[in-house]
Amino acid sequence: KEEAYELVRKGLRADLKSHVCWHVYGLLYRSDNNYLEAIKCYTNALRFDKDNGQILRDLGMLQIQMRDVAGFVDTRYRLLQQRPSNRNNWISFAVAHHLDGNHELCVQILTAYESTLDEISPSEAYEHSELLAYKALVLQEGGQPDAALSLLEQQQVRSAAG
Repeated sequence: KEEAYELVRKGLRADLKSHVCWHVYGLLYRSDNNYLEAIKCYTNALRFDKDNGQILRDLGMLQIQMRDVAGFVDTRYRLLQQRPSNRNNWISFAVAHHLDGNHELCVQILTAYESTLDEISPSEAYEHSELLAYKALVLQEGGQPDAALSLLEQQQVRSAAG
């Protein structure tokens, strides 16, 4: 382990702007449960490679683990901007706002994601129903129990008809 740290430090001495070295340094710190230092390393890595999805995902995981919800929201937004066709990015961004207490924006994001769907195939029906159940939960937690009930009733009618 100490050899790995030494090799990363040596790499940084050779090229302080290496996003790979900073990322690996962060991974080492994370493996040692030194999450704050890992976050600093990931942030440095992103200074030199702003759009690296893997580093952003690693940073986001640590941010939420350390309860840095505002940072998590920002990171998930950056990932959504990079790959708006990825369902996980939409849902993670919505969850980030839910955790940040912004229920209305969470629902808006989920609705925006749903509007990108052409048709829900039978193989995706279960996942979509889970998404709608989550949306109803967020509505209920956000003080809109009637809207949550209406959403669930609409889904029940669609399921019975389909």
